[in-house]
Amino acid sequence: MAAVLRAFFFYIFLVFIVRVVGRRPGKQITPFEFVLVFFMGGLALTAMVGDDASLTNALLQIITIAFAHYWVAFLRSRSNRLARLFDGTPLILLEDGLWRAETLSKMGIQDDDVMATARDQGILTLDQIDLAILERNGEISIVKKEAE
Repeated sequence: MAAVLRAFFFYIFLVFIVRVVGRRPGKQITPFEFVLVFFMGGLALTAMVGDDASLTNALLQIITIAFAHYWVAFLRSRSNRLARLFDGTPLILLEDGLWRAETLSKMGIQDDDVMATARDQGILTLDQIDLAILERNGEISIVKKEAE
């Protein structure tokens, strides 16, 4: 039973740690973030296994984590409150040509990250952008200004 509790606790703990670390724009994590995730996983594994490195313990913990993930995903799909807790809310990065510096700083995003996404959509200048949003999944959405 201790193995199940350790696995469940560390699953929830790591989900929240990743949530606190924050969202990054783009489809790939940086090398810095990869190292962070790698070490967190290794440390969590050490704590979860404890003194019992048996195959039975490993299988029990894998099943527990899969079960916990299934239930968290199920509950998130049923509750907007839980979805916001686990995934956050969309954040406005740029509106009406003005950067939201506090949001950019808090999320560790540079204006170049937003402009790179805009260029991917064929938008070359800041004055062509009406709105830039950091979505819950870490993607940046760009809303182009209407032609006048």
